[in-house]
Amino acid sequence: MKILVTGAAGFIGFHLTLALLDRGDQVVGVDNLNDYYNPALKQLRLGEITKHPKSSSFEFIKLDISDRALMEELFSAHQFDVVVNLAAQAGVRYSLENPNAYVDSNLVGFVNVLEGCRHSKVNHLVYASSSSVYGMNVKQPFSTDDRVDYPISLYAATKKSNELMAHTYSHLFNIPTTGLRFFTVYGPYGRPDMAYFKFTKAILNGDPIDVYNNGVMKRDFTYIDDIVGGLLKIIVYVPSVQSNEYTKATAPYSLYNIGNNNPVSLRLFINAIEGACGKKAIENLMPMQAGDVPETYADIDTLINSVGFKPSTSINDGIKKFVKWYREFNKIFTMV
Repeated sequence: MKILVTGAAGFIGFHLTLALLDRGDQVVGVDNLNDYYNPALKQLRLGEITKHPKSSSFEFIKLDISDRALMEELFSAHQFDVVVNLAAQAGVRYSLENPNAYVDSNLVGFVNVLEGCRHSKVNHLVYASSSSVYGMNVKQPFSTDDRVDYPISLYAATKKSNELMAHTYSHLFNIPTTGLRFFTVYGPYGRPDMAYFKFTKAILNGDPIDVYNNGVMKRDFTYIDDIVGGLLKIIVYVPSVQSNEYTKATAPYSLYNIGNNNPVSLRLFINAIEGACGKKAIENLMPMQAGDVPETYADIDTLINSVGFKPSTSINDGIKKFVKWYREFNKIFTMV
């Protein structure tokens, strides 16, 4: 297939692009290479893609999805079978500092993606939502049947908006869309603003780490290879037209949690990093930050039943793989 991957120089987009090339797809990757974190890591990822044996099947275009004219040109120049929208302004805490970045990328940009799919009759749009939409919901595990009407960060609100916008386009224009609520993805080539990356860097350097909520928070940490394996299955699993018990509105629309289904406390997560690094952490115990949630826990039964999704990487194995990679590339991260 010919597949557009937005955010191709990002963490998940990079790994997905390599997997798509492995199986013989033609990939057009777009990314604006912004400086939310050091672009050197994004360039490293793109460099790794060019080393792939099937890199001739990859075309990279530097492009911001919030640019309406350039997005129209992109969809006019290519006929995509599938679009995987992973481009977004990420991060819960940063949304408190720079809300406009989230509006531009996550709302305006997503409308441009939807419009491109509408006018070029894309067969399937797969897009990234987030476990952040569950906010401080008390019911565990989180299910896609739960109400998510009370976001506690602008980032979460934009992701909930993406789900609503996708359903609208699915209903009005018969565009098959699948939303994925990602649960704390980690692994090699990951984002430097994520806790596991910061912790590893600090522990190896002998610097203190900030541990929020005294380390008692829990996250459904999900290793990148498990996420990509699920994505490959979802891309070819096009939703049929359906409705549900709440509405008579029909749409070829689906929504899934994609996580490990096994929450781990921040304390155990730090212990895993300490074990992989062979060093103890120096901790600054901090209160809970605004926008953070105490626990995430994914109910993935519908994804298991639909595509046979089976995450298999333990937290200790996943962290060992990340730390091994980090040690190999640590010279680059003196700049990050």
